Amino acid sequence: MKLSILDQSPVIHGHGAADAVAATIELAQMADELGYTRYWCAEHHGLHGVCNPCPEVMLARLGSVTRRIRLGSGGVMLPYYSAFKVLEQFMMLEAMFPGRIDLGVGRAPGGDGRAARVVAHGRYDPDAFPQLVADLIALASGRLPDGHPAAGVLLQPAVPTRPQLWMLGSSDFGGSLAAQLGMRFAFAHFISARGGDEVARGYRALFNAGYEEKPYCAVALFVICADTQAQADALAAAVDLRRVQMAYGLNAPIPTIEQAQAWEPDERARTVIAHERPRSIIGTPERVAARMRQLEEQFEADEVIVLTVAASYAARLRSYQLLAQAFELQAAEPA
Repeated sequence: MKLSILDQSPVIHGHGAADAVAATIELAQMADELGYTRYWCAEHHGLHGVCNPCPEVMLARLGSVTRRIRLGSGGVMLPYYSAFKVLEQFMMLEAMFPGRIDLGVGRAPGGDGRAARVVAHGRYDPDAFPQLVADLIALASGRLPDGHPAAGVLLQPAVPTRPQLWMLGSSDFGGSLAAQLGMRFAFAHFISARGGDEVARGYRALFNAGYEEKPYCAVALFVICADTQAQADALAAAVDLRRVQMAYGLNAPIPTIEQAQAWEPDERARTVIAHERPRSIIGTPERVAARMRQLEEQFEADEVIVLTVAASYAARLRSYQLLAQAFELQAAEPA
């Protein structure tokens, strides 16, 4: 299995954003050594539980402390920005770390409505997303149509290689758009656990050669792997509490095991937990690996991307170590 990492730079209760940033750097270095294929950073705004609003800045740091792993955005929330400016940023990363950069884009705000308006200076427009992606592809491929405002404008750094372009999505909208434009596609099972395999099959069936010649589909899973089932159960309880907090609209750091142990869910919370559990794969290496292989087959996925948000940074590191062992990863040249 080709295995990669999605990191949201989580802020765990009792820690600060600086701790979360340090933990991201540490995890990326470990992933590079263990043989993970790529390491993606997500963009979020205005949230206590995650703290990376600018993946492109983090990726520059990660590139300087890793040597082979691909690095990318999972993703840049494109409706906030100019496609030209985003590509300039990622071309700079490509100039610094040639052949290692991915540019994944999405249309979600990565925060609540108020944060979106502030970040976009009042102009956040998700309906502009398809055109922005089309512009991004035209810029990256050097095929801007005549009369386009960016036609003839030099895109710097002018280097011979380009980032891989990815569409991120949790619905058939993203899959269909990726197929239409000929892009790689990653489905966020960790957001939507139902119907994703149908979206993946539709993406493959509808794919038109464009930026890529052939379809390439990844599935992104929420996974926590622990040495024992008892440890996994304790970590799962903290995930349950986090999911309930999110369902209730509570903007808070990631809960600890101790907070989860002190919590007594009521009937409403138990209903939320039952609904949200399918989005998570939590257990011992054997159980987790078996479920991951099942979903890889169900999605006919070319790659599996793992998101782990755990109740401690040590538990997160250990989870990725156990996964690397379970799938016998080995350090190799960039994909």
